[in-house]
Amino acid sequence: MWQAIALSFGLAMDATAVSAARGLGGRNRRELVILPLLFGGFQAGMSALGWIAGAFAGRYIARYDHWVAFGLLSIIGGKMIWEAVRGGDEDAVDEGSFALYLGLAIATSIDAAAAGITLPLVPAPPWLSLVLIGGITAACSALGYLLGRAVGHKLGASLEILGGVVLIGIGINMLIQAG
Repeated sequence: MWQAIALSFGLAMDATAVSAARGLGGRNRRELVILPLLFGGFQAGMSALGWIAGAFAGRYIARYDHWVAFGLLSIIGGKMIWEAVRGGDEDAVDEGSFALYLGLAIATSIDAAAAGITLPLVPAPPWLSLVLIGGITAACSALGYLLGRAVGHKLGASLEILGGVVLIGIGINMLIQAG
């Protein structure tokens, strides 16, 4: 059981960091609900897909997951930096589009598909591992978002640049770890 909890926290860290980066801008309060739900759901869902796909898809997922995640996180991080530097409209509708949230959820959960292949090796029922992965990711994402908002409100909205840099850094770190 402890291994399932440790796996869940490990998988939740990317989503937590991305949530904190989004919280730094502090523009859209609905992200406090949307991001944890999407991140938790995608982490559990992708882990389930990895578990079902098993050894067949494992080598294909592991071969490209870091590149896809790097690309998505770099694009989204670059967009955050661009909008912060450009000084865009604070009330812009584009700031929290469904496509943005979906891209973030996919980017942070791709590694969960590869990790899902290992679920039969974890000494806990796979269904319990999936529930833990989704629940812990959602809770950590909400906490990360709240912490990012708290820091963002104290230090100013220009911290959105830092959030973009963090997203790009997470993507680069995924490439380095996979290399």
